[in-house]
Amino acid sequence: MAAGETSERCLRDVAPERLPLALAELHRALPIEGVLQVAVCAGDRLDPSGLDDDRLRDVLVGAGFEPDGVEPAAARHVSAERRLVARVRRARSLPDTVGPAMRLLICGLNPSLYAADAGVPFARPGNRFWPAALAAGLVTVGRDPDHALRHHGVGMTDLVKRATVAADELTTAEYRSGLARVERLVHWLRPGGVCFVGLAGWRAAVDRRAQPGRQARHLGGVPVYVMPSTSGLNARTSLSQLEGHLRAAGAGVG
Repeated sequence: MAAGETSERCLRDVAPERLPLALAELHRALPIEGVLQVAVCAGDRLDPSGLDDDRLRDVLVGAGFEPDGVEPAAARHVSAERRLVARVRRARSLPDTVGPAMRLLICGLNPSLYAADAGVPFARPGNRFWPAALAAGLVTVGRDPDHALRHHGVGMTDLVKRATVAADELTTAEYRSGLARVERLVHWLRPGGVCFVGLAGWRAAVDRRAQPGRQARHLGGVPVYVMPSTSGLNARTSLSQLEGHLRAAGAGVG
């Protein structure tokens, strides 16, 4: 499929909490700027506790798509199912790897262009997230977010989904809007805790004086841990310190 062409998918009988992973697979299969029309057919599951149009928008954005529109559509089948229909464009971004029963949700600031093109969070050479996560025992396979979720209950998202060369290109408004999306995601999927990797986003959106560690404010009803950036540019924080932060973030959750 060439960029700009339209693909159609009907995600039938996909439980709402499983939809992010199904959309992540579609994101990886499409070229950048590829257009997707998706119909979610879930019968009685289409309710505020499962999946409505606002939640579908959030899930599509989290999956690395730019929604052109989401609308309910009547489906005239024997089962009289209802549908949600969306037309989206595949962004140069990373899809969330999230699902039910997460032990810990890792939230980066935003994908780098390098990570977006590699399809792996924290992929830029010199980034120490994966070595620190392996040393902390959060994961057993490096650079594999799907394995982290399926085998260790460690999900991954970004505060802002827009990929940039550097995080300092992001605005306070983007951080605040992104935090609202992440809070809705957390309230829906109920991970054991959330770990924000990088202080800049939490400081911009919540508390400009925040220090690394557990925060007084919860997000979506679950505890929050904020840690320094794992970027190689953050020379002040050693690999062992990053390992300690990830170990502390994962302690006592899930």
